Amino acid sequence: MNGDTIRNLLATTASISTLIQFLSGLFICKMIARKRGTGDMSPFPFISGHLSTSLWLRYGLLINDFSLIFVNTIGSTLFLGYVVVFYYYSIKRSMIVKQFTGCMLLLVTTVLYSVWSEDVLMVRRNIGTLCCVITVVFFAAPLTSVIHVLKTKSTDSLPFPIILTGFIVTSQWYAYGVLLKDEFIQIPNFLGTVLTFSQLCLFCIYPSKNQDIEVV
Repeated sequence: MNGDTIRNLLATTASISTLIQFLSGLFICKMIARKRGTGDMSPFPFISGHLSTSLWLRYGLLINDFSLIFVNTIGSTLFLGYVVVFYYYSIKRSMIVKQFTGCMLLLVTTVLYSVWSEDVLMVRRNIGTLCCVITVVFFAAPLTSVIHVLKTKSTDSLPFPIILTGFIVTSQWYAYGVLLKDEFIQIPNFLGTVLTFSQLCLFCIYPSKNQDIEVV
């Protein structure tokens, strides 16, 4: 197979894997709804996920990449829905509002900057850099529960479906970025692969004590 064929095939498989990753949040929301509480889980993975996909959607529009536009349009919508579900069942709603408001301010500022700036190449580079940073934050977000995991010696507070699919997805997008020679796709997905792998190791060290999350 030639380079274009491999790139298109990888773009397709990476897109499918990404959509599966985004849909994995449905299992967590179903679990939250069944328990009628969010337990020890943090809303930040969902909030940062919405911000990350929204920014990548903007970057995809700037470079006119269909794969990025398609998967991140769906991802942004799904993560917004997950935030709404988390908010409904959470007892710490003020914290969710603060985090979500901060992320939305950053998103709006970025979009306005990309619209008003006349230097297209500079806009692509700056937004690409921002996407890199936010993506790493998204994949590192579950690490905010690491102290709790180490203290309880249990991974009940970590969203396993999102972490596992995240590892698969970042590996594929990293390879796609290498083929495109796009450092903004390569760097965050390489770091995402490392971060998600390290989180998966925690499940081996501290197996989940329960199938469901505990409600505080």
